[in-house]
Amino acid sequence: MIKRLIEKQIVSKFYKGKAIILLGPRQSGKSTLIESILNKRKEKILRLNGDDSDTRTLLSETNSSKLKNITSGYKIVFIDEAQRITNIGLTIKIIVDKIKDVQLIATGSSAFELTAKINEPLTGRKYVFMLYPLSFQEMCDEHGLLEEKRQIEQRLIYGSFPEIVTKPDESKELLKTMAESYLYKDLLLLEQINKPVLLEKIVKALALQVGGEVKYHEVGQIVNADPMTVEKYIDLLEKAYVLFRLPALNRNVRNEIKKGKKIYFFDNGIRNAVIGNYNSLTSRNDIGALWENYLISERVKWLSYNKTDVSKYFWRTALQQEIDYIEELNNTFDIFEFKWSKSARAKFSKSFTGNYTVKEKRLVNFDNVEEFLLQN
Repeated sequence: MIKRLIEKQIVSKFYKGKAIILLGPRQSGKSTLIESILNKRKEKILRLNGDDSDTRTLLSETNSSKLKNITSGYKIVFIDEAQRITNIGLTIKIIVDKIKDVQLIATGSSAFELTAKINEPLTGRKYVFMLYPLSFQEMCDEHGLLEEKRQIEQRLIYGSFPEIVTKPDESKELLKTMAESYLYKDLLLLEQINKPVLLEKIVKALALQVGGEVKYHEVGQIVNADPMTVEKYIDLLEKAYVLFRLPALNRNVRNEIKKGKKIYFFDNGIRNAVIGNYNSLTSRNDIGALWENYLISERVKWLSYNKTDVSKYFWRTALQQEIDYIEELNNTFDIFEFKWSKSARAKFSKSFTGNYTVKEKRLVNFDNVEEFLLQN
């Protein structure tokens, strides 16, 4: 198993009187990580899985007496796929409040279900961690920077989910299964998703627009749906950790795009599986989009794991001046341009640098990618 960066952070929160909640995309390794942690411990552990109907029945409607009987003799209770359990927030709250010698751990693959069920009941009673597909930093720690840079083309095409990384010869088959079976599993359980074919069309349309500004009405025209439906489905896809939105920055400069959004996938492999394109970089016309998606998704992982809280944007004007990626902290900006070609040069708009306080501006290409993905 490739060691995950947040393992030590999770272990440090044991027996502090709060539940430990681990969220993230399906197949990102949440269960594997928790089992790796638990296998090193000597306490007696109760393992429960929300995918099992008897577990859902046992934990959905409960009280402190019943939970004390269920957890009696155990020091750690691990609930996997907790989002499947009705009233899971109240169940966890009772365990935290009434059974104080038990450490509760829960994992969930759907933010919109699990966080909605736990936020109010567990106010002040939880530590929440995010686990993404394997990060550049984790794989550099595993087999070194030089080797991981050699694998970047593989990552751009097949992504970084643990099973893909550890079984590279089966990448296409595994990604196809993930895109067809796992990608929408949580979403299709929702009543709001009454047109799964439309959902798939929207995901494909978005996959073809990675790196470009997304307008809901234009996506709607492509998939024959109204803009509000498109926005609702994108919101659900974001909450299911399939993709995420990057907003446009607009503060000072005339002609700045005010409500623009770019959309990126949490994993390049899923993006390519959706459009069915696993061609090598030499025969593709979307290398720039792949590189941009990879860098921004990897940077999101780095910021999360290193607990670095910045606001993230892109910038564009009606005159087509553009900056690929921006981080803001205390009204100061770091700006980045992404180029796959080693010979390409970045041009940072004077409209931006003349109107905002810029601390750092950097071109990120293959040669210096580690500076962007491993440093503050």
